[in-house]
Amino acid sequence: MKKKLVVLTGAGISAESGIKTFRDSDGLWEGHDVMEVATPEGWFKNQELVLDFYNKRRQQLKEVKPNLGHTILAELEKDFDVHIITQNVDDLHERAGSTKVLHLHGELLKVRSVRDKNLILDWTEDLHTGDFDGNGHQLRPHIVWFGEEVPALEEAIDITETADYFAVIGTSLQVYPAAGLIAYTPSTSPVFYIDPKPISIPNIRNKVETIAKFASEGVADLRTRLNSF
Repeated sequence: MKKKLVVLTGAGISAESGIKTFRDSDGLWEGHDVMEVATPEGWFKNQELVLDFYNKRRQQLKEVKPNLGHTILAELEKDFDVHIITQNVDDLHERAGSTKVLHLHGELLKVRSVRDKNLILDWTEDLHTGDFDGNGHQLRPHIVWFGEEVPALEEAIDITETADYFAVIGTSLQVYPAAGLIAYTPSTSPVFYIDPKPISIPNIRNKVETIAKFASEGVADLRTRLNSF
């Protein structure tokens, strides 16, 4: 039976494909205050602005490709039972070939009903005011905004609790509840922490191997270390 590798990924792995994160620029995401485009309050204040913002992000996603970090994680499925838990809303893990991807913060290529959070549709083009679900309710981006619950969190915890290995790639470990997942890793399971500027991980029982590199180079290093076990 293959050992289970659980990987928590963040914006750092997608940044190498050209997707920006608001944490790169003092709270601005592609020039916008995140409170205007990534909160329920922003949606109610200016729906057109929010729709336009995510339409542009959706179009941008079509112009980028998975990088070596995404590709190596997909290739690791040959030797490990790989489960990716990502904070990213892009589909680069899937496009690289990963088959078990859980999105904590939603997906850019999906939309949902404002009335029924379980009514989720695939959506690859622009979304406009007047685009309704089958019951006449407006559709919104399928994104977990600040202040909203994270529906996939319990599933992510269940996955993490059975990890033989746990890797953290390209995330600052400052966004909760995602950052708290590491606490659910079995104490005997090694943790690999890949970040060019790693921070100290507080209150962790596990053995931590820090790989102070950018995502693609770090994932290649991770593969080598995993193969040594």
